[in-house]
Amino acid sequence: MASENSPLLAYRLLGEEGVAFPANGAGAPGGASARKLSTFLGVVVPTVLSMFSIVVFLRIGFVVGHAGLLQALAMLLVAYFILALTVLSVCAIATNGAVRGGGAYFMISRTLGPEVGGSIGLMFYLANVCGCAVSLLGLVEAVLDTFGADAMGSGGLRVLPQGYGWSLLYGSLLLGLVGGVCTLGAGLYARASFLTFLLVSGSLASVLVSFVAVGPRNIPLTPRPGPNGSSLPPQFGHFTGFNSSTLKANLGAGYAKDYTTGAMMTFASVFAVLFNGCTGIMAGANMSGELKDPSRAIPLGTIIAVAYTFFIYILLFFLSSFTCDRTLLQEDYGFFRAISLWPPLVLIGIYATSLSASMSSLIGASRILHALAQDDLFGVILAPAKVVSRGGNPWGAVLYSWALVQLVLLAGKLNTLAAVVTVFYLVAYAAVDLSCLSLEWASAPNFRPTFSLFSWHTCLLGVASCLLMMFLISPGAAGGSLLLMALLSALLTARGGPSSWGYVSQALLFHQVRKYLLRLDVRKDHVKFWRPQLLLLVGNPRGALPLLRLANQLKKGGLYVLGHVTLGDLDCLPSDPVQPQYGAWLSLVDRAQVKAFVDLTLSPSVRQGAQHLLRISGLGSGLSPWGFRP
Repeated sequence: MASENSPLLAYRLLGEEGVAFPANGAGAPGGASARKLSTFLGVVVPTVLSMFSIVVFLRIGFVVGHAGLLQALAMLLVAYFILALTVLSVCAIATNGAVRGGGAYFMISRTLGPEVGGSIGLMFYLANVCGCAVSLLGLVEAVLDTFGADAMGSGGLRVLPQGYGWSLLYGSLLLGLVGGVCTLGAGLYARASFLTFLLVSGSLASVLVSFVAVGPRNIPLTPRPGPNGSSLPPQFGHFTGFNSSTLKANLGAGYAKDYTTGAMMTFASVFAVLFNGCTGIMAGANMSGELKDPSRAIPLGTIIAVAYTFFIYILLFFLSSFTCDRTLLQEDYGFFRAISLWPPLVLIGIYATSLSASMSSLIGASRILHALAQDDLFGVILAPAKVVSRGGNPWGAVLYSWALVQLVLLAGKLNTLAAVVTVFYLVAYAAVDLSCLSLEWASAPNFRPTFSLFSWHTCLLGVASCLLMMFLISPGAAGGSLLLMALLSALLTARGGPSSWGYVSQALLFHQVRKYLLRLDVRKDHVKFWRPQLLLLVGNPRGALPLLRLANQLKKGGLYVLGHVTLGDLDCLPSDPVQPQYGAWLSLVDRAQVKAFVDLTLSPSVRQGAQHLLRISGLGSGLSPWGFRP
């Protein structure tokens, strides 16, 4: 039992935490020696950085300027409500037993089975790969906005040549830096993330102080081309300081055209942008193979990170609404630089968040890929991802992921792909909620998480919310992702996967069948609704196929039981000889293509054995023994 690859068969059933797992599962790459990260470095820091991303610096004005403070707060509450529901499910599964490498993939696959888990795990991996590329391209664009030779505006060192080839080169160089950090191991990644966290925190602190310390000022806006290509007169945004009139003007919505795309903004489009920046709650769970105590670190660290980022977003929404007029918010999404006491520190924060998001996506993708490769769901295609270093770092999976990110960088602009990435993340979140919901509905005796702030209501609401959000952000991407998941599941079903993980569907079926069997009252039987119940005693199954099929035709929707008596006395035998025969009899039922149950017994004589089967087989009030082959 200790060798089972299921998180449900964990230390809570075995009485200890030191469960010895086999090496061929989706475990930690290097065993216990690789588990070095604490809750703060392994979960809190990467989750905070992933949930902030570049949105915290470049999209606060976008959200508040178009939606207004009231609708912006409503959007934030709805977004975090959806994320909180998934966090509750993650906490429940993580505290139920030992969580190994692979994070969300491990939780989903060991609950819903290899077919669904493998398909969603691969989609989650691709989402992390594309997310890494999006972060790198966003970083390249942010650098070129300041240092690009063709950038509009004045000031700065305009020395970097621009163009598709140059952007690809810059992205590849940054990817090399990110890949180098991830290849050297989770320890270096954690130290680099902590340094990035300090830079981002310092940058945010300077922005918060600037809201209070900086006096009112007029901020020149980037010139926009007129309707006929002519230049419009210079425009200015206004930083008013804390002003009740500014707050009153910013309370309501004022949707207008986005100056970067020219598209008219709506509640749904602004909400999608905000939600895209908050989908990093799995960054800590993806590091489960490197955490000292993942069952404690994942729930605690994720909750802390979600609460911290929510507080910062709320604070920035209020400060922006109190001090900046709508023109500034709508026409200069990077207004933090213009109001900062030291603008270069804001640039450092923007670059640091983009770099950390790309590192988090790449190392998370490599851990998911390594777990998929270890489970051997996709065969030799993922074989290189099994390679690990002496210290347990899956550098083969890192290089594999690095190559795929490099291919995605060739696409250049990935604005449309950003919605697909978010939808893939939401599919994984919905699957985690579904896993927890299935375990709760199945009433499995080994599902006893120490985290109890959840119920099947929160799980079901989480699944529905994620699905609704998918279609709200991009109906086409949502439909395509569900189709892709179905195709991958069909492929894995045809290929066949490991059966030792257990299927929660069997537990759900048992729970439902038991419930309805208890409702079946033999005292309410009536002749009008009589159904035949046949017990076919088979002595030699090799020559009984015609008889099996004949009885199957006669049952007419009734109960059909195949019985067999093995001669012997259990007191005189070292073990039960009947139990190992069940597999062969079930294979016979499958080959004969009959709808029958199998009931075997051990008895000193055939007569006594037949009497045993007559008494213990059947449902309701009657069983008809029919056919006997000695």
